[in-house]
Amino acid sequence: MRAGGIGVSGGRTAEAATEPPEVAPALVADGLSKRYSRTYALRDCSFTVPAGRVAALVGPNGAGKSTLLQIAVGLLTPTAGSVSVFGVPMRQTAEALSRIAFLAQDKPLYHDFTVTEMLRFGRAMNPRWNNDLARRRIEELGLPFDRKVGKLSGGQQTQVALALAVAKQPDLLILDEPLADLDPLARDDVTRTLMASVAETGMTVLLSSHVVSELEGTCDWLVVLNGGRVQVSGDIEELLAQHRMCTGAADEMDDLAAGHTVISRSTKGRQATLMIRSEEPPADPRWTTAAVNLEDIVLTYLRNPDTVALLDRPVPLAR
Repeated sequence: MRAGGIGVSGGRTAEAATEPPEVAPALVADGLSKRYSRTYALRDCSFTVPAGRVAALVGPNGAGKSTLLQIAVGLLTPTAGSVSVFGVPMRQTAEALSRIAFLAQDKPLYHDFTVTEMLRFGRAMNPRWNNDLARRRIEELGLPFDRKVGKLSGGQQTQVALALAVAKQPDLLILDEPLADLDPLARDDVTRTLMASVAETGMTVLLSSHVVSELEGTCDWLVVLNGGRVQVSGDIEELLAQHRMCTGAADEMDDLAAGHTVISRSTKGRQATLMIRSEEPPADPRWTTAAVNLEDIVLTYLRNPDTVALLDRPVPLAR
């Protein structure tokens, strides 16, 4: 984003093109590792989530997603590496945490509290609390304020937890598997509520999931975590534009591979199929190319853990 401005120098005023200060990324992880005894849950993870994005953290069960998110919100201390939030190192915990809301996988709520009591508790604990926003969200969802949280359905509890998180007015909302235990209708309702909140507030969101189909049409930034390492990171549209499936003769496969980054390859009889990463489709007319979707990209990389696509160019932290 660029803007024109008025510069003042030496007592004279003149029009000049000005460069507004760049907005710091919402989250930067730099060389994160987390070791438990002899086992690494995370190893040398570096990635960036730009401000204003809805980012998906994707990986199989046990990939280290929850560990990474808990480090990002200060619940765990990394063995090595560091995290910053909008340019503030997480070691300055109070300042960084004031801009974050975290919804854990188990959605911690006091089940003996009524919905009204949960809102009152949220207001007492958060200096940036927006009570009108919280109450409006609950009213829009048709949830009874006088009902105990423990009497609500799983989907309704998730909605209450999300309303509490958004009412904190965070700049960065981090969600750990928010849809994991919900039925399809409840998942759709929660997703709609989340996206409405993003549209209204402009906050950045980082949510983890191992179900890619839940993320298409919702997220615009992707981080793939596999075996404790970051394997893919970047803008989803850019990733989709740079990947394609190519089909052609098996005996021509090596020629195609020589000029492109090959993510996967397979043969069936005399036919070969390759997923490649390339700015342009192959010029060779003997190869047929087809677009790929987000699930194609995620699953192909997960099945080929030695391949990487890191398009985000992480920003080093001040030490």
